[in-house]
Amino acid sequence: MTLVFATHNPNKLREIQALMPDSIQLKSLTDIGCTEDIIEDAPTIIGNALLKARYVKQKYGYDCFADDTGLEVEALDGAPGVYSARYAGEQKDANDNIDKLLSELKTKENRKAHFKTVIALIIDQKEICFEGICNGEITLGRTGSEGFGYDPVFKPEGYEETFAQMPLSLKNKIGHRGKATEKLIISLQNSQ
Repeated sequence: MTLVFATHNPNKLREIQALMPDSIQLKSLTDIGCTEDIIEDAPTIIGNALLKARYVKQKYGYDCFADDTGLEVEALDGAPGVYSARYAGEQKDANDNIDKLLSELKTKENRKAHFKTVIALIIDQKEICFEGICNGEITLGRTGSEGFGYDPVFKPEGYEETFAQMPLSLKNKIGHRGKATEKLIISLQNSQ
């Protein structure tokens, strides 16, 4: 089975590819000749995932899936949430986003947070969504050089390392995207 993963992000593609069984071949947006940035202007994470998947299905005709992820911080009333990628501005710079987050939390004792990923799958004209959540906390500063986005400041519950200190295999096992992807894979295998 061939599926398009509606992303231009090579880090996300690498994470998802590491989880997929050999029977599922992934193509990225670049692989299908989609060079445009798909506008993500829905007010929710699930809405953005659906927007991207529907865009690819309608414009390119492929069975596909798309994800959207947000970091939701308790002390910030769920921010940055749906705005996680552009928290510090439209330049979508991970370092700027982390700087802003750490600044906003400087005076807060409660550092509880969770990552939420929603994957929207469109296959055989059906839409199905899968959610993965990883609870944890925001650290006082950056640690680690692996991963991307907020990984250097997110420490998952039950672990002493940030996502940026973990090997990809562990992050995929316990992380939000891995949990959502596992549900996606089970659904795909059951439909074959």
